Amino acid sequence: SVRSEPGSYHHQKEKETHSCQDLAENISNDIAKYWNQRYSLFSLFDSGIKMDEEGWFSVTPEPIAKHHASRVGAGILIDCFTGVGGNTIQFAAKCNHVFAVDIDPQKIDCAQHNATVYGVNDHIDFIIGDFIRIAPHLKGETVFMSPPWGGPDYAKVDVYDIKTMLKPCDGYHLFKVATAIASRVVMFLPRNSDLDQLADMCLSVDPPWAVEVEKNYLNGKLKAITAYFEEQNSVDDNCIFRGQRR
Repeated sequence: SVRSEPGSYHHQKEKETHSCQDLAENISNDIAKYWNQRYSLFSLFDSGIKMDEEGWFSVTPEPIAKHHASRVGAGILIDCFTGVGGNTIQFAAKCNHVFAVDIDPQKIDCAQHNATVYGVNDHIDFIIGDFIRIAPHLKGETVFMSPPWGGPDYAKVDVYDIKTMLKPCDGYHLFKVATAIASRVVMFLPRNSDLDQLADMCLSVDPPWAVEVEKNYLNGKLKAITAYFEEQNSVDDNCIFRGQRR
């Protein structure tokens, strides 16, 4: 089901969406390299997957999304920046239920369509709205965040600043909002993110949370990192780093 939270999203001009049938011939130079990787984004791409242009460079590759789901797939999960549904689809295959939130109605339309392609639509409530504003009305075991990184240019800086470069707002604020509605918060972030900031985020709430930072590889290349934050009853060693090759 899809529902819209009144007044919770900004008016946005219509953007063109594409089905796979018309993309092969009408593809911008910006997304040509992503087109070549389309089956790593969605293995069922040829079954009619719908994307908008931003979706091409922001969707989580399917093997990584499957790995995320294998780690947190239980209970109720809130996917705060659903986009075209890469993570949402995999979570829906593992979790009891997924609330999929995005401020852009067009992305929700794509995500719902793509979830239908994968046969998991019945396990998802799609919500058009601003996660920050509707968060107080949500509750689950896990909050998953893959907030916009600011476009492909994130890779041009040596160290990605989670405080200033994430969209739509400061990563610390996103984290704090999420900790109020779930006991686990998972953030999918650029590979060059400042790890000291992730540790600092744990200490920004009282009592501090624990974090495990995982490196996500695809075809031997480091693609991103995933931070798994957990609410703790007691404070001990609160930073663990390990690599996960996928």
